[in-house]
This record gives sequence, structure tokens and C-alpha cells, in this order.
Amino acid sequence: MAHFALIKNNIVQQVVVIDDASLINTEGNEQEALGVIACQTLFGADGTWMQTSYNGNIRKNFAGIGYTYDLARNAFIALQPYASWVLNETTCRWEAPTPYPDDGNAYTWDESTTSWVKVEAPE
Repeated sequence: MAHFALIKNNIVQQVVVIDDASLINTEGNEQEALGVIACQTLFGADGTWMQTSYNGNIRKNFAGIGYTYDLARNAFIALQPYASWVLNETTCRWEAPTPYPDDGNAYTWDESTTSWVKVEAPE
């Protein structure tokens, strides 16, 4: 199954699934343009349809409703979760200013201190 995102004003409005056969040309090769035509036929042409993938092989990240499509990076980018987080230019994913602790414990981000806070297990 192929996934396509409807984009209006660089914001993802909808994500749909279509049959892979919709992307296959007469030579047996997959073409995104054929998927775009299928989406326009099935769901309408009001906006731009672009292919996305769960594994991030197409446009860096799987598109989600509300994500931005960045033309210069050819990437879908989630909303910035916290003001202190920065965009990794390679992955186009937001990263905390300090790495997540790698000690086997669970942590949550505290924006007021810009640090990871250990989640205490309930007693």
C-alpha cells in the first residue's frame, strides 16, 4: 500500500492509503505521479498530493496531519514540541538540547529547566 499526503499552504491536511497498483506504469515501474493522479481522482485536486512512507525513505519522515512540508529540504516536519528543541538538518526531526539519558530509566522533558526528569515508578 502507498501513502500520500494532501498539502495546502505547506501544511499536511490529510494522509491516505492507495493501492500500490495505482503507481505502476506500463513498464512495470512505480511512479509517484501516477499515485498523485489516483489521489486527485479519488479525493479531489484541491491541494498538492505527495507520497510519504512509514520508514522515512520518502521525504525524511512519515507525514502527519499538521506537519509542515519543507520544499527546500523535501521533507515532512512535525511541529516543534518545545521551544528549546532544535531541528536536526539530516533527519528533519526535533531534538532536545541535551541527549535522552541512556541509563534504562524513563524520562520526560521539562521545558522550564530544559532538562530530562526521571519518571518515578508508582509505589
